Amino acid sequence: MKSQYLTVFLFSLLWLSLPIQAQFVLQNNVDIKGEFQVNQSDLCKVASNTQAYIKQFSDDEYAVHSGTVINNIDLARVNKTLAFLCQLTPKDKLTSNFINKHFDLYRWYPDKKQANKLAEKSNNKVKKRLLNNIPEQQIFITKYYTKLLKASDKATEEFNQALYALPFDEQSLSIDEAELNKAQLTRFKYTRQQVIAGALKEKSLAKPLIWLSEEALHDVLLQGTGVVEVNGKRRYFNVHRNNGIAYDYTLGKREQARYWYFAEVPSILGYGKSLADKIALKPEVTFAGDVKQLGLGKLFLINYQVAGTPVNNLGILADQGGAFTNNLFQLDFLKGSYFGWSDYYQANKHLPDYANAWLLLVK
Repeated sequence: MKSQYLTVFLFSLLWLSLPIQAQFVLQNNVDIKGEFQVNQSDLCKVASNTQAYIKQFSDDEYAVHSGTVINNIDLARVNKTLAFLCQLTPKDKLTSNFINKHFDLYRWYPDKKQANKLAEKSNNKVKKRLLNNIPEQQIFITKYYTKLLKASDKATEEFNQALYALPFDEQSLSIDEAELNKAQLTRFKYTRQQVIAGALKEKSLAKPLIWLSEEALHDVLLQGTGVVEVNGKRRYFNVHRNNGIAYDYTLGKREQARYWYFAEVPSILGYGKSLADKIALKPEVTFAGDVKQLGLGKLFLINYQVAGTPVNNLGILADQGGAFTNNLFQLDFLKGSYFGWSDYYQANKHLPDYANAWLLLVK
């Protein structure tokens, strides 16, 4: 009998020493400490926009589902949760008691096995450290923003890189039609580095929407949305279609071969099968993540400490990105609009890299 206990004990030690794969575990009566920093009106808007997409594009098997890694839930409950967020009133104060009363909370334990694997391959010291240091009970929380752009309507010495619209030879083609003709299309022929070197400009293969500095171009290619103030009017530019080269998580932004073509849009946009169908987003209540595995419309609560004080945010999974292929250790929190890393960092340097996280589903 003692040998059996010893075997179980040793097996438990071995299991605890192995990298943990992602799990979502139902917890009861969670003690959620700290203030909730949530704009309930904006949360409702993103919830409503996401629910509308789910209803209209029920055939989008990539994103519209209950989640391939979360047991015992269905899409009807996801929709019920999104609808509930728009039934809240200012009298509904978000507290630990309110959350536990109205929601089931599934604690998210990160996929450290995948994070460690990516860390081994990465040549970026900061990224390697952040991935290796993900706690066993917290997920990696990155922050993204829409890029405020200083731009010109014509090429100058400073603004010498174009934000290009879809190439002329693809303007009239749907995504499916383009895929069938990709061997002939401009979009699939050039890497980011070739475009920056002038491959499109020399042959006038695409229309420049605006002109940026090279550093700003790398930033907006990473962030996905550019925001420009022109004559007192704010204009938005969103990624449209890319060159078919996958994002490489192990590389820095300048080394990425992936290149995006852009389009002018009416607001910040998130996930969508096509540009016209993308979900309109709001900062501070939106997450980007692994839509393929988690499914659109999931409501997440993140809890973390700022200068020793616990803080809570709620957000909806309504966006994705190249970094979220097979990624169940991370969420990307939409923070706002900034000119670049410096002003973004000054506004957000107090925020930690890791947070407790729960999936919330209305009871």
